[in-house]
Amino acid sequence: MTSNTAVRTVYRLPGVTPTPEAMLDNLDLDLLDRLGADLHFPEALGVPAVYVTCGMEHPEAPWCEPMARTTGITVAERVRRTAAVLLLAVDGTVYAIGCDQGYRLIPDHLKDKRFGLSFAIRQMDPSLIRGVVSRSLGQARTDISLVPGGAPVPMLGIRDHSRIVRSLGGYLDDLPLTRSRYTRGKAVSAQGGCGLRIALGIEPEALVSDLRTIARICHEDIPHQDLEFVDHIVPVSDPTDLDALERDLDNRLGRPADGRISASVPFDHHVAYVEATAYMTRINSIDARHSDDFDLGYVLARARLALPGRRLDVLREGTVTLARDRRAGAVDTIAVTPALTWLESDASLDSRRFFLLEGEWYEAGASYVAECRAAVAALFPPSSSTSFPAWLKGESENAYNNRVADEHPGWVCLDTKNVTNPLRRRDQIEICDLLMPDGTLVLVKRAGGSGPLSHLFGQARVAVELLQESAQVRAEFTAKVAGLSGGTYLPPKDFTPKRIILAMLLKNREHLSPESIFGFSQITIAQTAKALAARGVTVEVIGIPEGGADELAPPSRHVGVDAGVPAERLRRRVRRDDGHANSGTGQSQ
Repeated sequence: MTSNTAVRTVYRLPGVTPTPEAMLDNLDLDLLDRLGADLHFPEALGVPAVYVTCGMEHPEAPWCEPMARTTGITVAERVRRTAAVLLLAVDGTVYAIGCDQGYRLIPDHLKDKRFGLSFAIRQMDPSLIRGVVSRSLGQARTDISLVPGGAPVPMLGIRDHSRIVRSLGGYLDDLPLTRSRYTRGKAVSAQGGCGLRIALGIEPEALVSDLRTIARICHEDIPHQDLEFVDHIVPVSDPTDLDALERDLDNRLGRPADGRISASVPFDHHVAYVEATAYMTRINSIDARHSDDFDLGYVLARARLALPGRRLDVLREGTVTLARDRRAGAVDTIAVTPALTWLESDASLDSRRFFLLEGEWYEAGASYVAECRAAVAALFPPSSSTSFPAWLKGESENAYNNRVADEHPGWVCLDTKNVTNPLRRRDQIEICDLLMPDGTLVLVKRAGGSGPLSHLFGQARVAVELLQESAQVRAEFTAKVAGLSGGTYLPPKDFTPKRIILAMLLKNREHLSPESIFGFSQITIAQTAKALAARGVTVEVIGIPEGGADELAPPSRHVGVDAGVPAERLRRRVRRDDGHANSGTGQSQ
């Protein structure tokens, strides 16, 4: 059966005029001449288009000569690769689609660096992300996470105000592309970064229709709530700031290296970096420097020779060519990159800190407040998964937790029912206050300030880490639950939590909301939720209503009170029993 679609990588070229002549002028015509490329102007698409095809031949594979010297056997194997690139203008926007080595014919500076990513955060299912590539500001580090079966965004640990997401791969929500019409009920995948790798229609009308659909999604749709953070970190655009930052870097490039400028592999070329064994660096010179790896010292030395005010320009104009062999011709060239994209550096404007990454400046912390607020807001779902009764005035935490367990069939009260701390056997650790039938840990706290909440959040992290990492804690915890439930609840011996509820009553607050949480606690709860999400544990925050001054907790079977006891004696006894139950636990506060 003939397929109606083919997986292609499409780039958007926003600065190219949508005419065949302009499209052609923006390609490297000298390179096309050297390759003997053929030019075509297809009319079948019904839109302005240029189609370039060529072969990349080498009469003898680069490995033949050195292997002849090693083995004493002379062979001559030819190498031939193909390349094609289709440029077409749809509704005034130019797109480029490469085949085989054709992507190398599309100049990097023409590409919209966020085109594929913009589509991904609007159309990708945030619960089924298969791959992420991200960069950390100021660390010259690229992080790659691969989950073939797909995973929720929180588990990938990428929601960070100092991390720039460069690429997302995963499964798409249902959308009207050609592939969807022929694979109903089957998941369609895509990879979005600078380019968008996705199945596109083969027939002219189908291809143009798919590009229009993609453009509409990028322009009209809003990002998924769980993926909108990707758009929070954007390059600096203020002309005054950019001018000051570039002057600072130009001055630094004119001085001897002091370690503040480091090397970093450009995002689009991390695969090429692994494959390359030869580098040709050309900066303000006809000749290229040949090396086995990127030569930062040479790049800085060449920039230092340039005139003040021109040092950044020579790095933008200079190139670093990655090849598979030192004797590389066009057939063995993997990538040609601007030299500036290999540098990372930092700068300050008064108290503000900035980082240079792949030729663009980013401000450190610019999205920190927005990220914290978004992280806290995400912990409050529109409708809570459960509810808690009012916490009566004068009622102790232990008495309240026992009453909640009474009112929720199947819940187990574990307040003060501690386990041994494996790091110090004389200490005890309270895993949770309540355990729900589905294995959800419930931690309860009444607080008048950020201190008790910090303890609550710390307890949540410690509980999850111990249950995930310590077989001793798991065994003791599950045995305690089985005993306290009278055998009606038998958690698996390898139990680890998947969800935590933080149930909180904040004094002098009418109701609990993201805005009513103390400022310091907003930061710590955001950090806690992020850390737990990276361990596969979701967090929900639920407010506890405050009871009236004259109300009294009903008797609870857990504290052993008798019917008919006067109210004041009952209050004293509840407090006395609770104080006794909490004594001598050795739990760290």
